[in-house]
Amino acid sequence: MNKTDNLFITPSFAAREVSEPISRYSLPENGMEPRVAYQVIHDFLQTQGNPALNMASFVTTIMDEECNRLIVENLGVNYIDTEVYRANLEIQNRCVRILCNLFNAPDPEKAWGTECAGSSEALMLAMLAHKRRWAEKRRSAGLPADKPNIVMGNDVHLTWNKAAIFFEVEQRLIPLHEDRFTISAQEVLARVDENTICVVGVLGTSYTFDYDPVKEINDSLVALKNASGLDVPLHIDGASGAFIAPFLNPELVWDFRLEQVRTINTSGHKYGLVYPGIGWALWRDQADIPTSLVTETNVLGFSEKSFSLNFSRGGSMILAQYYNFIRLGRTGYTRVLAAMRDNARYLASGIAALEKFDVLNAGTLTPAVVVKLRDESRYNAADLVAAMAQHGWIIPAFSLPAAAQNINVMRLNIKEQFSQDMADTLLSDLGKALLKLDATHKEPYSTIAKHHR
Repeated sequence: MNKTDNLFITPSFAAREVSEPISRYSLPENGMEPRVAYQVIHDFLQTQGNPALNMASFVTTIMDEECNRLIVENLGVNYIDTEVYRANLEIQNRCVRILCNLFNAPDPEKAWGTECAGSSEALMLAMLAHKRRWAEKRRSAGLPADKPNIVMGNDVHLTWNKAAIFFEVEQRLIPLHEDRFTISAQEVLARVDENTICVVGVLGTSYTFDYDPVKEINDSLVALKNASGLDVPLHIDGASGAFIAPFLNPELVWDFRLEQVRTINTSGHKYGLVYPGIGWALWRDQADIPTSLVTETNVLGFSEKSFSLNFSRGGSMILAQYYNFIRLGRTGYTRVLAAMRDNARYLASGIAALEKFDVLNAGTLTPAVVVKLRDESRYNAADLVAAMAQHGWIIPAFSLPAAAQNINVMRLNIKEQFSQDMADTLLSDLGKALLKLDATHKEPYSTIAKHHR
């Protein structure tokens, strides 16, 4: 019997085309048909979590079919080859100008920015620029430049801690409080000195989604500059909030309108509504980027200047970001984000009605809900999320950073795919999980993930 005949009598897909185990960790001797390779990987991926039910992740999980087509058509574009892919470069520059205008740069002609792999690369570029600018200024004045520090709260994303370690910058971390999960202007001023390369304010923390009081921090730094001459720049980590505040809270002043705000990072793949991974690093004034950090090469056949952590990079997500900008406009972004925030508030009210939780963030400013169990004597947040995982929901449970580490929270990020109907299903599953834990647990079974910084 030949292979073709075998197709008609074997009952399983694997037996039709795969007669032995697939090599997992070494290159197989022979290949397989494209549809078989696709099906093998497709089926294996069904064993992992469903992105639509992943309340832990901030990233976008759905885009228009037209945008999907645009992405696929341009997957082979290496954006760094700007001499060849000039249209892609022009679209990147349009996105930068749109963002600089959105974030109220005083002179968009002087502002500058670049697409990044995500906010992680974006904030690292900002830290590098601040460190080098500080060091060059110190050396030109005949002062030592060997002890740079950065002032930020314990509410910053882990990438800030990594960047400080990688680039050898002292972290002056401001602890949180059990009744306040952001930093204050007074706490910032107590830590800055002549070696501070910048202060970081967060617009939408990863833990509770609160906004640091950016304007108050800026005003205190302006007062310090006027009184002492010490000019400490302010960086805004807007990984999440920078794509929310301009549309849902335009009255909030946090961006380049503030005198000390020199740099901003944001994630296009979060509330910019683009698939992962794309981020943006933005400067109020291109002159703030030290020329010593800009590299130049002719390896592609022309002179190419670059300020990035990597060389080759795909261009398709740049196109996806621009697609959203012209597809949605300000009205469309406002409508989509408002619907997401409404769904967060709807979910928060339903959780509060269960009378088992304290709601720390009820979607007040952002499309996110943060809650803590009132009583963790019999089961804790980790037990509860384990029970919810049996219904397919992926919800993070963790302790807050120092000095609020005794507070254990659950964070639920609301994305565009999450509807009120899904919220009702989640609330129903949550009620069932609580009933089960009430019946089975006399003490917590699980350990809460703790922070170590």
